[in-house]
Amino acid sequence: MSLFDLTIRNVKRNFRLYSIYLTSMIIGVIIQYTFSSLMYNGDIIDALQNRELFQTGIAIASVVIFLFIIFFILYANSFFMRQRKKEFGMYLLYGLNEKQIVRMVFYETLVMGAISLVVGILLGSLLSKLFGMLLMNLMQYEQPISISFPIGSMATVTGAILLIALIVSVQSYILVNRVQLTELFHAKQKAEKPVRVSASMAILALLLLGMAFILICSGVNSTVWKDYGTISLIATAVGVILGTYLFFRQFAGWLLQLISRGRKYHEGNTVLWTSSLRFQIRGNTLNLTFISLFSAVIMMLLCFVTINYKVQFEAVGRNVPNHLAFESQGPAANGKIDQLIESSDHNIRYHLKSEALVTEAVTDRGVAFDNPEYYIPGLWLISQKDYNELIGQRGDKEQVELQGMEAVALSQGSDFPKHYKAGESPDFTVQAGEGKTFKLTAKLDYAYLGWATDPALSMDKKPPVFVISDEAYAELSGLSEKKSFEIYGLSDAKNAEDLSKEVHAIVSQTKGAYYSSFADVYSKQIESSSLMLFAAGFLALIATFALASVIYFKQLREATEERQQYAILRKMGIDNRQFRSVIRKQQLFVFLPPIVLGMAFSWTIIKSYILDSVSDFPELPGIVWSIIGVFFLIYLLFYASSVNLYYRIINQNP
Repeated sequence: MSLFDLTIRNVKRNFRLYSIYLTSMIIGVIIQYTFSSLMYNGDIIDALQNRELFQTGIAIASVVIFLFIIFFILYANSFFMRQRKKEFGMYLLYGLNEKQIVRMVFYETLVMGAISLVVGILLGSLLSKLFGMLLMNLMQYEQPISISFPIGSMATVTGAILLIALIVSVQSYILVNRVQLTELFHAKQKAEKPVRVSASMAILALLLLGMAFILICSGVNSTVWKDYGTISLIATAVGVILGTYLFFRQFAGWLLQLISRGRKYHEGNTVLWTSSLRFQIRGNTLNLTFISLFSAVIMMLLCFVTINYKVQFEAVGRNVPNHLAFESQGPAANGKIDQLIESSDHNIRYHLKSEALVTEAVTDRGVAFDNPEYYIPGLWLISQKDYNELIGQRGDKEQVELQGMEAVALSQGSDFPKHYKAGESPDFTVQAGEGKTFKLTAKLDYAYLGWATDPALSMDKKPPVFVISDEAYAELSGLSEKKSFEIYGLSDAKNAEDLSKEVHAIVSQTKGAYYSSFADVYSKQIESSSLMLFAAGFLALIATFALASVIYFKQLREATEERQQYAILRKMGIDNRQFRSVIRKQQLFVFLPPIVLGMAFSWTIIKSYILDSVSDFPELPGIVWSIIGVFFLIYLLFYASSVNLYYRIINQNP
C-alpha cells in the first residue's frame, strides 16, 4: 500500500476529525479569496476616484488577514495533530519512519488544500460579488459588480495553501522526531493539575480591574490624567492586563473552590461541572486572558472605524460646506466657469457673490481660532448680511445678530466652541486704519468658507473668518483690501469631481487664489473611511472566529480526553439529560467571562474617549451596542456548537 493510498484511507476512516480541519481550511480560503479578489475587480476599480489608495489599503489589509488565517488554521491543525499522536505512534511501531509520516501528512494537507481551493474559490467568488456590492453601498456609488475569477487572487490562496502544507509538515516532523514513542501513546492521558488559589489574590484581581475601570471612566480631562498622565497610563495597563490574568487564574478558581465548599455542592450536578473546570483553569488562563484583551481591541477598532465612517458624512460637510467656492477671477474667467457649470450635469441651486475685508490680526489669533497654524495668514472680515444670506441658503440655524463692534469667530473644527456671556467677551484688535477692537461674542464650530482644497491634494488650509456687524463692515470698507468670492450650491455635488478639476484649472491660474470644492474632499474621505470600515469589519470577523476557535478547539480536545470519565459516570447511572446540563454549565463558564470582560473594556473606553466627544450624533451609542451585540452573538453560536459537539464526542466509545 502506498503512502497516498494510506492517506485516502485515513481520511475515510476519520472523516469527522478531518471534516473539522477541512472546514477550517475552507473558511480560511473563502475569506482570503473574497477579500483579495476585490483588489482585482475591474468594476470596483472603475468606480473609484482614488484607485492607488484603495489597492494599497487592500494589499496591506490582505497581509494582516492572511496572518490571522494562518493562525486560525494552524491552531485548528494543532488540535488535529494532538488527536493523532497515538496514530503516529502506531505507524512508527509498524515500521514507518519519520520522513514517511511527514510525507503522508503533507499529502493529506495537499488533498484537503485542493478541496478547500475548489470549494473556497467557488463560494468566495459569490461572496466577493456580495461584499463588492456592500463596499459600493458604503461609498454610496451606484456601480454594478459582476462575478469574477481573478488570477492574482487564485494565485494568492494557492500560495497560502502550499505555505500551510509546508508549515504543517514541519510541525509533524518536530512532533514525530522529538517525542518519545511512549509519549505519543499516552499523550492524551496527561492530566492538568489544579492551580492553587487564595482569597487575597482573587480580591486583588477585582481591585486591579476596578482601578482600571475608574481611571478609564475619569477621562483624559480629569485631574488624575492631566497631572499624572504617565502614571495613570501605566496603572491602567497594569490593571487591565494583570487584573484580567488574575481574574481567570485566581478569581475563577477561588469562585469554584467557594462553590465546592457550599452545603449544596453534592446536590444536583454541581460537583460534576465544577470539578472538571478546576483542573482546566491552569491550561485555560493564558488563552482566556488573551481572548478577553484582544477581543476588546478588535471591538474598539471596529467601533472606532464605524464611528469615523458615520461622522465623515457630516464632517465633510462641516469642513467644506460650499459645493464650489472660489475667489473671483474677473468677468471673462467667471463667465467661462458659469458656462462649465451650466453645461455639466449639476444644476445650480443657488449662486451668491460675497466679499471680505482682508486685514491682519494684532491680537494673537489663538484667542479666536483653535490651532491657528491651520489657517491662512491674516484675517477675513465678513458682513453679517452676507453671512446670514448664505446660511439661509444652506438651511442651517447658525444665523447671528450683531451690533456695533461685536464679532463672531468661525473656528471650524474647534474642540471648545464658546458663547461668551456679557462682560466676559475677549477683545480682539485688527489692523484697520489706526486699529479697531472687536468684542468676541462667540467662537463657533462652523465655517462660512471651508477649507481650501485641491482636486489632487485634498485639503490645504482654512480661511480665518470673522463675522462682524453691518455697521462695522461699512465703517471699515474703505480702510482694508477686499476679496470677492463666487459661491455655488449644486445638485449631486458629491459626484462633481470632473467639474471641480475643470473649475480649479481656471482658478489656479491666479497664484494664491482661494478655491474650495465639496467633491474634492468627499470622494477621498468617504472612500478612505469606507475602506477602513470594510477592512476592519473583515479583520474583526476573522479575528473573532480565530479567538472563539481557541476556546472551541480547546474544549473539543478536553472532550476527547474526558470520554473515559464520562463512560464511567454513565455506568454509575448518570443519564444524558444530566450530561447535557453539565456540559452547558461547563462550557458557559469558559465562553462567557472572556467575551463579557472584553465587552466591558471596549464599551468603557469607547464611551469615555469617543462617544462623549461626539455627542452631536445621538445614534452612535446604538451603533456601538449593535457591534458589541454581533460579537456576543458569534461567541454564543460557538458556545452552542461546542456544547453539541462536546456531547457527541463524549458519547463515542473511548
